[in-house]
Amino acid sequence: MKPKTIVGLILIVGFSSMLFLNFGQQVGGYMNFEEAEDTGDKAHVVGMWVDEAAFRYDASTNIFTFHMQDDAGNVREIRYKNPKPANFEDAEKLVIEGVAEGDHFVAHNILVKCPSKYNDARGLQEYEEPVES
Repeated sequence: MKPKTIVGLILIVGFSSMLFLNFGQQVGGYMNFEEAEDTGDKAHVVGMWVDEAAFRYDASTNIFTFHMQDDAGNVREIRYKNPKPANFEDAEKLVIEGVAEGDHFVAHNILVKCPSKYNDARGLQEYEEPVES
C-alpha cells in the first residue's frame, strides 16, 4: 500500500473512534432513578410528575423543582435550571435527561409528552376495510 493510503486509513479510524467515544459519553440510555444513581452517568428517565407533591419555581435561582415517579415506581425530586416547561401539567409522560446527585436528580433537559389534540375523547378507532357490494 502507498504511504498516503495508510495515513488516510489511520486518520479515518482515529477520527471515527473519537467520534463514537464522545457520542457514547454524551448520550446515556434510558434508565430508572436507581440505575442512574448506580452508574452516575448522564441518563434519560421516563416517568410522570407526582401531582400530589407541589412544584415550585424559584426566580432568584432560576430553578424549577418537582417530584417525578419513574416507570419502576421510584420517586425523586427533580431540579431543573430553567422555568417550568410549557404544558407541564398536561403531560402524559416526562422524559428527563440529567444526572443523579444524592437524593435528587438534576435535569438538563425535559421533554413533555402531551396527549394528542387530534385524538377525540373516545380515543383512536380501529380502521375497518370497506365492504364491497
